[in-house]
Amino acid sequence: MQSPLFGVGLQGKSPVITSQRRLNLYYEFQKDQDRTMVSVHGTPGLELFKDLGDTPIRGLFEKGEFLYAVHRGTFYEINNAGVATSRGTINTTSGKVSMATNGTQIMLVDGLDGWIYTISSNAFAEITDGDFPANPETVTYQNTYFIVSIAGSQRFYISAANDGTAWDALDFASAEYDPDDIERVYADSAELVLFGERSTEFWADSGATDFPYTRMQGTQNEWGLAAKWSLAEYDNSLAYLAKNEMGQVLPMRLNGYQPQRMGDDLEFEHIINNYSAVSDASGFAYMLGGHPMYQLNFPAQGASWLFDGATNLWTELKSQGIDRHRAETHVDYLNQTIVGDYSNGRIYKIKGDVYTDNGERIERELVTKHFFDTDQRLTVDSIELLMNSGSGVTTGQGSDPQVMLQVSKDKGRTWGRELWRDIGAIGEYTKRVIWRRLGMARDWTFKLRITDPVPVHITGTVIKARPARS
Repeated sequence: MQSPLFGVGLQGKSPVITSQRRLNLYYEFQKDQDRTMVSVHGTPGLELFKDLGDTPIRGLFEKGEFLYAVHRGTFYEINNAGVATSRGTINTTSGKVSMATNGTQIMLVDGLDGWIYTISSNAFAEITDGDFPANPETVTYQNTYFIVSIAGSQRFYISAANDGTAWDALDFASAEYDPDDIERVYADSAELVLFGERSTEFWADSGATDFPYTRMQGTQNEWGLAAKWSLAEYDNSLAYLAKNEMGQVLPMRLNGYQPQRMGDDLEFEHIINNYSAVSDASGFAYMLGGHPMYQLNFPAQGASWLFDGATNLWTELKSQGIDRHRAETHVDYLNQTIVGDYSNGRIYKIKGDVYTDNGERIERELVTKHFFDTDQRLTVDSIELLMNSGSGVTTGQGSDPQVMLQVSKDKGRTWGRELWRDIGAIGEYTKRVIWRRLGMARDWTFKLRITDPVPVHITGTVIKARPARS
């Protein structure tokens, strides 16, 4: 009979509680139970779109038919064919940048200065207005105004209407609810959201002549932004890594004016709160076949996680040879999910029908729930993996795809040797994947790994087990 070994837990505090792990895999819960109620699928791969050289992409933006990227100190315009044209340079060569547009201009800030790109003329120039504030860190746009936050300050400033080159030193306001600095400004529909270190405020355009923005009374909350670059537009809301006065950090999404937890996995929250640093976390969101996904990277820790809003589950992500996933910066461009590499100037497309990260293998790993019968020893005569056999590629790696099984008989603390099985060359759709005569134990845990560049769709397992003879 089919055995439900695929659970929704994650190993955090101890493998005795659960040994479960999902690496580069995500779940789907089937409405109509056909072969299964839970299926497991490989996360998308990366296809190279443009390589701008060494050092990371500092920021990505899109407007109309063009993609804009900042690499080192150069502001590039890139067309859909991947042809990059330099439109100017800025004064810094590292660190993330923030960009926004009013339709005719693109504004860029890098924490020190501000720059305006005029789309119609291709002119790119530093903002030289003496009233432009120093150290602009993030920028957004709303109701004809560019709006910037200032590093280490409670203030935000607005530009003249429809012109990012003109500023008035008196056109500013301060976050008032809590005396914490603004980490990021973000225009969300009709509201301007001020994310502080310990609180969040919502402001609106009142239409006043002197200064149009006023705080919306009673809408503030006592959760701050733990990492300014973790903020992302997600499933008609905003997702981010949040923190409050109690000290721990939690991934949150705004529900109206109040944040709510993304998922309810205490083990995942235990994991991230034991990281050495979280303030450098970055996040972005995209849709994958009806699944709203939010990717959260922790650069200092070298870790990446993917939240699936369709199942409320977190899964680990990593690329070959490193402990995190390559994607860092992000933009949606011509109905494509575009990301920049965290370590070099490569720009990729995230694609569900690509099974490598720019030619590098994607290791997929699934660790099951504990399999046991109270305190009775069980003999496992066989375990069969139910999956999409016969999906190998024509030639090269993946033409003879394999799956590896390891077994733990001590509650997930140690693992036996890898046992390899064929999952079927192309067209071998009836290929069965079975391991036999696995021995005897009181507690079983199974680890499955696939590294070949083939589509992965797993529907379950069938275990033949019986009480061991005394």
